[in-house]
Amino acid sequence: MTDLTQLGIAEAARLMARGELTASTLTEAFLKRIEAIDHKIASYITVTAHLARNAARQADMEREGGVRRGSLHGIPIGLKDIYETAGVRTTGHSHLKADYVPAVDAESVRRLKAAGAVILGKLGTHEFANGAMTPDQPFPAVLNPWNVKHQPGGSSSGSGAAVAAALCMGAMGSDTGGSIRNPAGYCATAGLKPTYGLVSRSGIFPLAFSLDTAGPLAWTTEDCALMLDALTGHDPADQGSARTPKVDYGAAAHRPIKGLRIALARRWYEGEDGVTPEMKAGIDEAVRVLEDQGAIVEEVVFPDIRDYHVCGRVIITVEAHAIHRRDVIERPEKFGYTTLRRFQLGAFFTAEQYIGAQRFRRQLTLDTRAAMRGYDLVMTANHWGPPETFGEPQPIFHFLGKPSLTMPFNVTGQPAATICCGFSADGLPLAFQLAGRAFDEACVIAAGAAYERATPWRGHRPAL
Repeated sequence: MTDLTQLGIAEAARLMARGELTASTLTEAFLKRIEAIDHKIASYITVTAHLARNAARQADMEREGGVRRGSLHGIPIGLKDIYETAGVRTTGHSHLKADYVPAVDAESVRRLKAAGAVILGKLGTHEFANGAMTPDQPFPAVLNPWNVKHQPGGSSSGSGAAVAAALCMGAMGSDTGGSIRNPAGYCATAGLKPTYGLVSRSGIFPLAFSLDTAGPLAWTTEDCALMLDALTGHDPADQGSARTPKVDYGAAAHRPIKGLRIALARRWYEGEDGVTPEMKAGIDEAVRVLEDQGAIVEEVVFPDIRDYHVCGRVIITVEAHAIHRRDVIERPEKFGYTTLRRFQLGAFFTAEQYIGAQRFRRQLTLDTRAAMRGYDLVMTANHWGPPETFGEPQPIFHFLGKPSLTMPFNVTGQPAATICCGFSADGLPLAFQLAGRAFDEACVIAAGAAYERATPWRGHRPAL
């Protein structure tokens, strides 16, 4: 049998269903690989080996007794360290929470456990999902497994790096301005930002209430879909939680995409300061592959990418300041310097500016919906080029540079997935995004999975 840590969730679930693999064997393979490999990339803050072994044994006993909890039953998963976990510290990668041990699980963690998932541990992040990988934080910076000189993207950095390095089969991240999709793109994994309100955020450290989403990263889009199956459902503890019909997302990964209409937002990523030539070529080839699968791809003009970026950054900055204001005033020394300055910036916006950004958000959502009329999906680049190296000075206000290619779908609340579309000449990942209409994750998943089946990129793993 192949190296068990190279299996995807769907394949491992099939093996366990046939009795050819146990959760304990699978979990032990991942724990051994974490011990052997993770010191190279520092993706884990806390490894919960004892709890993972107990959960795996429980899964095996249940299967022997005829209990089947679904595709995640016995599957090893990691959690971004802003997800509260009962009896296990949840640090937010910050001195402020370095010793915080919650009494209960976040709702999404509870649902994963109810589905039989095995939690391997807590994964590194940017401080409170808003800072940067800087030396003044309590844990080492997460490194990119494709090239440790480069950053893995944030803020779900540990989640992207751990999945890419085969240190877990799937991981939970959060996405307020691209924090699932950026590390997914930089680490060549799949990543899915669900529609705002689809997955509960109860028990997850907030960054910006009106934009925060929780979702999965995994090696394939299908694996993300199987995780999403366990996560959805209304949660009265989350004021933003939506009531939606149950959807079989795993089945959606096998839908044909013939006749699917895709609007290509080319103007967002091309131009004088556009993506690298390799990224452009990768997306052009991805368009061809999707067309070969029967999809119809046409260029469509959307609102200016900078409009979404400015709108989203104002909302994030103001809401993040409101959430962290007391600690910023009373315990500023507990924050990393970069995180502190980003939180303080929110104090300089007026109520009129914040309300204006929220009203502008509504207009952008309407304009995006109008541009999508007659189309099922939007396609665009995921990032501009290779991630920054750790040797470069990291700007405190990084968002004053190029606009974020991921921000539009945070502003509109639409579901969006990141899909790897190859590698540059120096071995760094290329990726594009597919975004769907609100609560139509199934269409996003179908197209992403179809592309992955038609291309060789899921056969490439970083050498560590």
